[in-house]
Amino acid sequence: MDKYSDKNVVITGGGSGMGFAMAKLLVDGGARVVINGRSQSTLDAARERLGKNVVAVRGDVASLPDLDALADRVKGELGTIEALFVNAGIAPLTPFESTTEEMYDELFAINVKGAYFTVQKLAPLLSTGAGVVLTTSIANVIGMPEISVYAAGKAALRSMARTLSRELLPRGIRVNAVSPGPIDTGILENTMSEEAAEQFKAQRVADNPMRRFGTPDEVARAAAFLAFDATYTTGAELVVDGGATQL
Repeated sequence: MDKYSDKNVVITGGGSGMGFAMAKLLVDGGARVVINGRSQSTLDAARERLGKNVVAVRGDVASLPDLDALADRVKGELGTIEALFVNAGIAPLTPFESTTEEMYDELFAINVKGAYFTVQKLAPLLSTGAGVVLTTSIANVIGMPEISVYAAGKAALRSMARTLSRELLPRGIRVNAVSPGPIDTGILENTMSEEAAEQFKAQRVADNPMRRFGTPDEVARAAAFLAFDATYTTGAELVVDGGATQL
């Protein structure tokens, strides 16, 4: 019940989906958590559900001034932190022929630049022995249509897990990545028609060795393991995909 009672945590993209599941798991275990996201209404709803041990800070990870403000708020609310979950990201479909420069730039600004500078701005607050967890995706190792820009960004995050591990290792800070496969977060219904979402999900289920989607809670447990329990692991990527990339 109190596994995380002495832990201070920051989660970007913590208002919904996998980020919310991470926040709930940790708050239920006694942690104090700062969640960050772009939608104030989403953050307010999440905080209402999560309770008094959560602070919600609105901001865009693609904006360095917003990240500076986040770091200042975290310092004021928590002081130092034991875990940072770099989870904020977007996943629109970008068919190769119709991808625009604006679409490309937005994806990289949020998913790659945002992740990099989130770690940079919050690194001074990480305690010795802290864990950083980047959310990547199995899209970084398999070729899937209509997500080439997203996949490239997630591959960049996989590289960051290694290089930032080397950068932060002298301070005793570990950096790892959790790599979700098909996870039912509701995001598909927000990015495509209901019919297209159902077809996509049916195909993913048919292709998956476990014949199902994963849950946000299953990703949250894997991420928490990397952050707190995997004390002799750094630069690694833990795949949570029902065996899709392994079998």
